[in-house]
Amino acid sequence: MRVFITGTTGYIGGSVAVRLRSVGHDVVGLVRDHDKAASVEGLGIEPVVGSLDDATLLTRQARGADAVVNAADSDHRGVVEALVEAMAHSGKTLIHTSGSSIVGDDARGEFSQRVYHEGDLPEPAPEKAARVAIDRLVVEASWRGVRSAVVCNTLIFGEGLGLNPDSIQIPALIRQARKSGVVRHVGRGLNVWSTVHVDDVADLYMLALDRASPGAFFFAENGEASFKDMTDAIAQSLGVAGPEAWPVEDAIKEWGYERAVFALASNSRVRGRKARQDLGWTPRHNSVLDWIGRHVRP
Repeated sequence: MRVFITGTTGYIGGSVAVRLRSVGHDVVGLVRDHDKAASVEGLGIEPVVGSLDDATLLTRQARGADAVVNAADSDHRGVVEALVEAMAHSGKTLIHTSGSSIVGDDARGEFSQRVYHEGDLPEPAPEKAARVAIDRLVVEASWRGVRSAVVCNTLIFGEGLGLNPDSIQIPALIRQARKSGVVRHVGRGLNVWSTVHVDDVADLYMLALDRASPGAFFFAENGEASFKDMTDAIAQSLGVAGPEAWPVEDAIKEWGYERAVFALASNSRVRGRKARQDLGWTPRHNSVLDWIGRHVRP
């Protein structure tokens, strides 16, 4: 199968691309410049240099592929519109990458008991309404003859398989701890996120490409942890002080509003039943705390 992937140099897209190549698929990856093209080519991936805003390029690549994985930017509506238009009435597969901050609350480090399931999603916070609208656009592409599906990832941990080894949340906490000598969580750190290992994420994309029903929506989830527990594990692994509570205003200065409030201070608790039931997904890694203890070093 020939698969076109956006975000090939990124954490998720690169991991999916490498996994696809490992089982013999032809992978074409969108990259932004020629330097990255050479690096991608070294992984056995055919590079295409271009921009997410180049609808003509996206259309040409989507029509020349058997399937498409959009892993570049969950908030870029133009990419999805171009891909859906190019793939309409083709029966081809489009897998779009979203993130479970779509159910995130403004908890500022406090705990919430609310757990969400596929098909039981809340109205999004205003900051996430545009992303949710893009997810719905992908799901509704099934009405236009596209075998479309959304993979909504939770907090991903583990080393990426491609050019970018780092995810977002845990590496951000580690960098801040190394810089300051103190591990910090936002507020009391009682907020909880569902988690998933990057290897299991790659497996889920593979299964979705092969088996997903048109219009499907999958949470990628296998366990959960509070940020207090994660920062405690980081402190022990790095041998630094903490964890300490950090006022949200200070966290925003360090990480910016989006990352501090929605990625590190919210609750995002979901259950990924549909991937298990419909695709036979059997994730192998279930403890982010164990992974931190084994892999994070001073």
